[in-house]
Amino acid sequence: MSYNYLPLDERWLGIDQVDWLLAYQQRISITFGAHERIRHCREYLDGLTGSELFYGINTGFGFLQNVRIDPGQTEALQYNLLKSHACGMGEVVPEPIVRLMLAFKIKSLSYGHSGVQIDTVKRLLDFYNEDVLPVVYTQGSLGASGDLAPLSHLCLPLIGLGEVFVDGRRRLSSDVLREKGWSPIRLRSKEGLALINGTQFMSAYGMYILTRARHLLRWADLIASLSWDAFDCSPEPLHPAIHAIRPHSGQIATAQALREHLAGSELAYRSKAQVQDPYSFRCIPQVHGATAGVFDHVLGVFLTEINSVTDNPNIFPDEDLILSGGNFHGQPLALALDYLAIALSELASISERRVFQLLSGQRGLPLFLVKNPGLHSGFMIPQYTAAGIVSENKQLCTPASVDSITSSNGQEDHVSMGAGAATKCYRILHNVERVLAIELMSAAQALEFRRPLHSSPRLERLHSAFREVVSFNDADRVLHDDMMEAVRFLQRPVEAFTEAVSAQETFSIYNSPV
Repeated sequence: MSYNYLPLDERWLGIDQVDWLLAYQQRISITFGAHERIRHCREYLDGLTGSELFYGINTGFGFLQNVRIDPGQTEALQYNLLKSHACGMGEVVPEPIVRLMLAFKIKSLSYGHSGVQIDTVKRLLDFYNEDVLPVVYTQGSLGASGDLAPLSHLCLPLIGLGEVFVDGRRRLSSDVLREKGWSPIRLRSKEGLALINGTQFMSAYGMYILTRARHLLRWADLIASLSWDAFDCSPEPLHPAIHAIRPHSGQIATAQALREHLAGSELAYRSKAQVQDPYSFRCIPQVHGATAGVFDHVLGVFLTEINSVTDNPNIFPDEDLILSGGNFHGQPLALALDYLAIALSELASISERRVFQLLSGQRGLPLFLVKNPGLHSGFMIPQYTAAGIVSENKQLCTPASVDSITSSNGQEDHVSMGAGAATKCYRILHNVERVLAIELMSAAQALEFRRPLHSSPRLERLHSAFREVVSFNDADRVLHDDMMEAVRFLQRPVEAFTEAVSAQETFSIYNSPV
């Protein structure tokens, strides 16, 4: 089988490339330039002489920074570091995120400021490309000093310790290395510290969330458009003139998306009895657009991070410098993840309100969207589920980044708690998907009661495709199954339902009454 390789070096890594790593069987490599920078930095480190202390190279770690390590114990120091810091607990990190952790660690090392040997980087490439994925745990990082515990578990297999997943089976690393014919890496000075110092746990979670959030933002606009027509809303709040005088870019883009989704709708064309619609419909551009604005900001933070060097100390061979600093501190990521968590939770919050309105028996729709309310409960309880999820999101949105706990006997006296922000945001992401699935199911049901009128070609195609997996609810049944089918439906690309619409068509909803 031939593989497509993504070369990692100093060149900028973008969200599309990360998305492709997750979506396709793409392997990774490093360029010749990256290979030479890594080698050059290692040679510089090997050539150091004299009695000067360099943190983590010939000293202990953290509070033990002033303890000199004998040159003969350098290798043992690095082994001890990986073993002693592998203190993770909790759930196992999902495999796609472990993949990104490996890729981002290799990317950071490729700049040649970390002092690792080329064999170490090549083995990390082997792990990624051969689907040998280390077992990593979600708990253990304070989001400063690097993601120490998670990265220790990520790198233990380099020295034949820890566990890995291979073909879905959890196995001892030592057994897998032996089967592969891979000798354990003999770590040299600074290497253990270079491997476990860094923000790759937070970065991997963040970039995974951002790739999925970009997908869900598009789905949120499309599903909201279906709800819009199902609730018989006026298109007036989508008029470009409104958004031109409050020109937030996300708001403008969301209004444009909804106009395109609704283009050609018979329901949108007809005259309306109501003067205004509830905020959960009328303010979709303002609310969805604000989340899109946060997404753009957070994406910028994370792209900077994954294209950076985040271990300590940093080595500059050409300048003959070894500098101790704090590039491992996760504060930029912690704040951004908390911000993104709040923004994503709002997508679910307003989505649940639209579900509530659709079930309320207004505007010619039956109570709870069922023909015989009373005998049948219809969609009453999916709204309960959505409300419970939204409430859970509110609890998860308590910022992690406002907390700090002193560690390492006071040496590491301010930490970001970005790892907690990352895992909370991950949970919120999946909660948002579940609430949007419930809205899709409810809007599809409600639209059936608008017949014989039709929505737009886009939305009718969406409705038809959804009906292939979830049928109209004519009487009470186990809705959990339908809800899970709806979640799976949201894995599909939005582009399957969004063919190009002309500017003339998007304006037709204002001037083409039926």
